[in-house]
Amino acid sequence: MKALVFGCTGQDGSLLCRSLLRQGATVVGVSRSSNPNLATHQQLGITGDLELTTADLCDFREILELMTRHQPEEIYNLAAQSSVGLSFRQPVDTFNSIINGTINLLEVARFADFNGRLYFAGSSEIFGNTPRPADVRSPRQPLSPYAIAKDASFNTVQVYRQAYGLGCVTGVLFNHESPYRSSTFVTRKIVDGALRCRHDSRFRLQLGDLSVARDWGWAEEYIDAMQLILRADCLEDQVICTGRMETLEYFVARVFRELDLDWHDHVDLVESLRRPSEILSSVGDPAPMLERHGWRARLDVDGVIAALISHACP
Repeated sequence: MKALVFGCTGQDGSLLCRSLLRQGATVVGVSRSSNPNLATHQQLGITGDLELTTADLCDFREILELMTRHQPEEIYNLAAQSSVGLSFRQPVDTFNSIINGTINLLEVARFADFNGRLYFAGSSEIFGNTPRPADVRSPRQPLSPYAIAKDASFNTVQVYRQAYGLGCVTGVLFNHESPYRSSTFVTRKIVDGALRCRHDSRFRLQLGDLSVARDWGWAEEYIDAMQLILRADCLEDQVICTGRMETLEYFVARVFRELDLDWHDHVDLVESLRRPSEILSSVGDPAPMLERHGWRARLDVDGVIAALISHACP
C-alpha cells in the first residue's frame, strides 16, 4: 500500500507517517518547504524511512503530477495553517491554505478519476461552544477565521463525496496532544513553563483565560482513529474525542501538582493573551466512533498530562 501525506512534518503528520510505516506502507511525505523541519521525524526515528517531496497543495498541476507519479491508495491532507490564534492575525492566509487546499486536492482527484481514499483533517472548532457533547450532526457555529475555513472544508468534502462519488472523508478532531506539539500551543507552553518554574523560581508563566474548557486526548490514539474512518466500508465523517471536558485551570493545576508546585505561585494571567473570540466550552461525543468503529480513547486529560510530563522528565 502507498500513501501520500500532506503536512507530513507536523505533530499529526509525523505520527501518521510512523504509523503507516509500521504497517509496511510506502509513504510519500509532502511538504510546502524545500527544506522542511524534520526534528519530529528525527525524534520518532523515521528519518530516511519515507520519501519526501515538495509541492504546493493549491497548485493543480503539481498535485496532479504527484498523484499520477505515485498512484497512492490513500491520501491524507493534514497540511495548512493550524493555529486558531494565528488565524486572527492572518485570516487571508488561513482561508487560502485550508479552503483552497481542500478544493484543489478534491478537484485533482475528480479530474484524475482517483479511486482511492482521501482523508481531510477537520477541527472541533467548527462547533463553537458545545452546550452538549458534539457529533457530526450537531449545530456548528465557528468563532474564528480558522474555524470558518475548517467548516467550509468540512462541507466541501461532503459535497464531493455525495455529488461526485469520491472516497473522501473528514475526521473532526477535538484537542489532541503529544510531546511533538509546537511550542506555540498552550498545552506545550504550560508543561514547558512548569518545568522551567521548577528549576527557576523567578520565572513567571504568562497565560490568558483559564476558564475555557476543552476535551483533550492523546494524538497517537487519534491517528489510529483517523485510519479507521478512512478505511471503513461506509465512509462517514466522524468526531474523534474523549468525551471528557476540563478547564484550562484544571490542566494548569494538575501539571504543576505533578511537579510538586502550586500554580498560583508561578502563573500570571495576562489580559492581552485572551483571544478576540474564544470558545468557552468544547466537548465531543465519543459514542458514534465506538458504535461504528469499536474505537474509544484510552487516555483522557489526566492520562495526557501524565504522558506529557513522563516524556519531558524521563
